[in-house]
Amino acid sequence: MSYADSNGIAFYYDEHGEGAPLVLLHGGIGSGQMFASLAPALANRRRVIAIDLQGHGRTADVDRPFDVAAMADDVAGVIEQLGGTADLLGYSLGGAVGLRLALQHPERVNDLILVSIAIKRSGNHAEAIAAMDAMTPAAAEFIKPSPPGQFYAANAPQPEAWETLIAKTSDAIKHDYDWTDEVRGLRPRTLLVFADADSVRPAHIVEFYGLLGGGLADAGWDGSNQPANQLAIIPGRTHYDILDSALLAPVVEAFLLR
Repeated sequence: MSYADSNGIAFYYDEHGEGAPLVLLHGGIGSGQMFASLAPALANRRRVIAIDLQGHGRTADVDRPFDVAAMADDVAGVIEQLGGTADLLGYSLGGAVGLRLALQHPERVNDLILVSIAIKRSGNHAEAIAAMDAMTPAAAEFIKPSPPGQFYAANAPQPEAWETLIAKTSDAIKHDYDWTDEVRGLRPRTLLVFADADSVRPAHIVEFYGLLGGGLADAGWDGSNQPANQLAIIPGRTHYDILDSALLAPVVEAFLLR
């Protein structure tokens, strides 16, 4: 089992393959285990490193809220120890952390892949926002039998902190945010990936991609006007199962190899 210390936290990480580092950041209440099928598929040409965020998976919690800006600083410290720079793929919560990392510490990020995230809270569908608003610490008992709950019970350094994980998550997802202005200055080459039935509104996906220079003009018959940043829509998937798509790994690989 491998750990790296950053900001007073020992972060667990799992590695596959060899080559240029590709860091994977998981979704809320999950862990690097979310990438159990994706990580090996990406490890043919890469050193794939899946990190468990603060209070998730095999990484212990500390006395501070779940805040994506602070988590981004954490991961920047881990990347510094594991080679200095890395390509980065983040999903949901991990995507928000990855975006904040690229904005706060652009020197640590080479290429960036963001899977199923909104850059402002209103970018999500109304029913998704309503579900976030309705979540309370009492959901801990209901979620406990789920795969993330079972994994936490078997692997977390403090399994009794499950209720704290859910309480901090239910608080964090109610915070309003809007990173539109910052995203205009995003430096790493970026791939946006969404499901065709995502929790993020299609209009917001277009808005996000447009801020990165995508979809603003015809690329031209010779591709001379094609933007460096890219957008992928995975068919037949949702926010909740997009990581299970067999199409995701080849999309990511093609972007990284370009």
